[in-house]
Amino acid sequence: MSQSSVIGAGTVVRGTLEGEGSLEVYGRVEGDVSMTGDVSVGEGGAILGDVTATKISVSGSVQGDLRGSEAVLLERGAKVIGDLSAPRVGIANGALVRGSVRTEGEPAPAQKRAPGPGLKPATFAAKPVAKTEPKPVIAPRAEPVEVAAAARPKEQAPERRPPPPVLPSLGKGAKGKKKKDRDE
Repeated sequence: MSQSSVIGAGTVVRGTLEGEGSLEVYGRVEGDVSMTGDVSVGEGGAILGDVTATKISVSGSVQGDLRGSEAVLLERGAKVIGDLSAPRVGIANGALVRGSVRTEGEPAPAQKRAPGPGLKPATFAAKPVAKTEPKPVIAPRAEPVEVAAAARPKEQAPERRPPPPVLPSLGKGAKGKKKKDRDE
């Protein structure tokens, strides 16, 4: 069973963090973070530095690059200034990213992890689809058309002219120059 460390709200850590297991950040970390497990930045949590982990989930703010060997997930309300790099990258509506996003490499082989407290493994079951026969299409009845109205010629629209040209206005007190007549 992997260990999980928590940096609580109101806690400020300055320096590089390296370790085995997972890390949850609800406070502030000023420095690079490198973990062998998952890193989760909760709402109100902030990291000023690069983050490297298996899976990175952000709901708070990060100012630095995020590199995940499996995935980088930005939840609603996340703010990241930096580059994202992982085989799988997920950005939810309402998450902000200023940087490049790169999906590269194959995800690390999945390790069987025991679900944590409150987590249940997802199960997906295919639902059978009932066959339905197509309904016959019935054409609507055509309405009788008044022949006299259909045979009338359409009234012609009056001839349309283009609008007059827009002339630049002169400033107050300025005099315009008249063009000389070339009748000669």
